[in-house]
Amino acid sequence: MTLHPIVLSGGSGTRLWPLSRAQYPKQFLSLTGEFSLLQETLLRVADEGFATPLAVSHADHRFIVAEQISAIRGDDFRVLVEPVSRGTAAAVIAGALLISEEDPEAILVAMPSDHIVRDTGSFTSSIKAAAKAVRHGGVALLGIKPSRPETGYGYIKSGSAVDGEDGVFEVDAFVEKPSLEDVEEFLADGKHHWNAGIFIARADHLIALASDLAPEIVDACRGALADAKRETAFTSLDEAAFAQAPVESFDTAVMEKLGNALVLPSDMGWSDVGAWSSLWELGNKDEAGNVLVGDAFARETENCYIRSDDRLVAAVGVRDLVLVSTKDAVIAVPRDQAQMVKVLAEELRLSDRCEADQPARVTRPWGWYESINVGKRFQVKILQVNPGAQLSKQMHFHRAEHWVVVSGTAKVELDSEEFLLSEKEATFIDVGRVHRVTNPGRIPLLIVEVQCGGYLGEDDIVRFQDVYGRVPETAAE
Repeated sequence: MTLHPIVLSGGSGTRLWPLSRAQYPKQFLSLTGEFSLLQETLLRVADEGFATPLAVSHADHRFIVAEQISAIRGDDFRVLVEPVSRGTAAAVIAGALLISEEDPEAILVAMPSDHIVRDTGSFTSSIKAAAKAVRHGGVALLGIKPSRPETGYGYIKSGSAVDGEDGVFEVDAFVEKPSLEDVEEFLADGKHHWNAGIFIARADHLIALASDLAPEIVDACRGALADAKRETAFTSLDEAAFAQAPVESFDTAVMEKLGNALVLPSDMGWSDVGAWSSLWELGNKDEAGNVLVGDAFARETENCYIRSDDRLVAAVGVRDLVLVSTKDAVIAVPRDQAQMVKVLAEELRLSDRCEADQPARVTRPWGWYESINVGKRFQVKILQVNPGAQLSKQMHFHRAEHWVVVSGTAKVELDSEEFLLSEKEATFIDVGRVHRVTNPGRIPLLIVEVQCGGYLGEDDIVRFQDVYGRVPETAAE
């Protein structure tokens, strides 16, 4: 019995701001080890019993997803691209429809990409037991045995045991974000489990159930898939059709309406990494209970999470605090109020602060850029262009650019000219000149770019050609 993973990679992770941002959310971050949360999720489904995973990603993140998956799986992956976000119901159903084209009886395992699982063996055995229980129909969920009173999670109440299926129960009820009093009763009765958002079902059965319970979503997904743009690794859903799907979670659209859902309780060391306090709980603590990450220093300080991705961060005489520093933002919040970071991030977005959504280092399909200094009529950036990659052929109306090659070799196209720049060499791109840079070498190309002009926004780009599909075909002709 081969299991087909659907890895949902559409979250925004605002509760981990400023490290997690809309343009580079938490699933792409390495928070507890060498790999990102997305990569850790994919490694959990790399056993022989799993098929090639299907990642579901927003269009803005498709190249980040592809880069992170290829780093651990090579070319063995597929990405289903959502042009707009419509919730997990549409993501799961669209994934089920795509996989069912090849195998209608495929056993699907839909899961978030931004959670942590400490016990991979328990995860795999639970998935296989749930798959066995739904091989002839129904949908199963993994329930997590609660380790503490938690009012921010959804709960699944287990009912009668399923005959012939060891450790599998009928779902008696779903409870969303209960009161602390209710949660304490839940922990005492042993029948309530955290909802991990992991669903297991046969593709044809899931589609049939969703067609009855959420027909508008199924119709929109069918239309979006029928008119999808299909490439080797990417299937890009049609935007007009997909946008017709109501925005709903798979829980509310399907699971809570089912009369025969199943749950398999599991103790697999799960965390949704839903706040900075979660990383304190998961981290390696010093003798004072502090988790120190990066260039962090603490004296007379207890039970704090202190993280620096840039400069030295020091704390003296504080307790139960989260203190996080990135290149362009710092946050301090009591650990027991870490959930409020989401509210702060939304307030920053409403105030049009670029820090709300955009990280200091911005990932692009060709590499990345990072702004290191901004002033009146100037900006200094560092650009890294990956081997074999190139920027779009473009022009700017309001700014000129000076490029200095720090390492590697740059092939520059400037109007009708074409020339190479080596380390320590430079060129000047005046306003209105059509230009492009390519890295023809085998090592990353690093460029310091100085922009000068009256307007330096990223939207002052007119693209003429682009190998990453960011120029409409009619405009590129």
